[in-house]
Amino acid sequence: MAILATLLLSSIVISVLVRTTVLRPLDRLGASVRRVAGGDFEHRLAAEGPADIARLTADVETMRQRMVDALHTSRRHRDALEQQAAELRRSNEDLEQFAYVASHDLQEPLRKVASFCQMLHRRYADQLDDRARQYIGYAVDGATRMQSLINDLLAFSRIGRVYGEDREVDLAAMLAQAESNLSDRIAEAGAEIVADPLPVVHGDPTLLTMLWQNLLGNAVKFRHPDRAPRIRVAVTGDDAGWEFAVADNGIGIDPRYADKIFLIFQRLHPRGGYDGTGIGLAICKKIIEYHGGTLRLDDGYAEGARFVFTLPRPAGTAAVPEQAGERTPVAPA
Repeated sequence: MAILATLLLSSIVISVLVRTTVLRPLDRLGASVRRVAGGDFEHRLAAEGPADIARLTADVETMRQRMVDALHTSRRHRDALEQQAAELRRSNEDLEQFAYVASHDLQEPLRKVASFCQMLHRRYADQLDDRARQYIGYAVDGATRMQSLINDLLAFSRIGRVYGEDREVDLAAMLAQAESNLSDRIAEAGAEIVADPLPVVHGDPTLLTMLWQNLLGNAVKFRHPDRAPRIRVAVTGDDAGWEFAVADNGIGIDPRYADKIFLIFQRLHPRGGYDGTGIGLAICKKIIEYHGGTLRLDDGYAEGARFVFTLPRPAGTAAVPEQAGERTPVAPA
């Protein structure tokens, strides 16, 4: 009986000790973990109980502290992004206001300057000497170039802001439209355009037509004086998308300027040699990047200029266009 009583008493004492020194600290640790998991990330876990439980509590507290630090960092980054987004919205609003002013208020004075200078030249031409007529010509040319710069800047600012439709676009139809828009220049230069079968992509038809028109227009503009322009449009495709190449046999571009040519209003030739403001390739690059692709100059091409750009493939379309690789001539208008 004494032995049985001793064993029973020992069991009770051990049970109380286990509950006091092990189970209660584990319960408190579990409650603290549930509190943190419920969103109270600032609640600290106090190490108590046996050494093993204390070490476990310390490890959980370290993990909690790292999570809190990461959360604070994430919140700081989110606040910075929200601030940048707000600044970007304000910048876009300022840009829209500038575009309105540029398209209305700035154009009218330029039109008046050019118009009155031309009227002055017509009415008093017989009373002016060569120097005066030359000065009037400079004024008209300056006003006209300023109008061209404003219009090109407006076109650049509208990419992704005014033009932003996203639908399936047949690039072959866009190429044909661009060629039709350039029909007079193509016929005058005797240019020949040869193109592979082109795929259907997702994008804005106006922007993609503008892309082809700028690339073809540059190929015709910067033609070699000793030969008629020949423009080759090639395409290859894979699961990710398509790669297009527009190559010509013109005067070419020095590889040293491979990056400069895509900057806004950057010209490689004197203003009197070729028309334009130097924004065409900058517009092309912005259009391609808006559609999720890239544009570059093939600096290893020596027969003229060759521009390579990529476009992503819409979901559910073939990896390459039908009969890709066969040449389909596009006769100049």
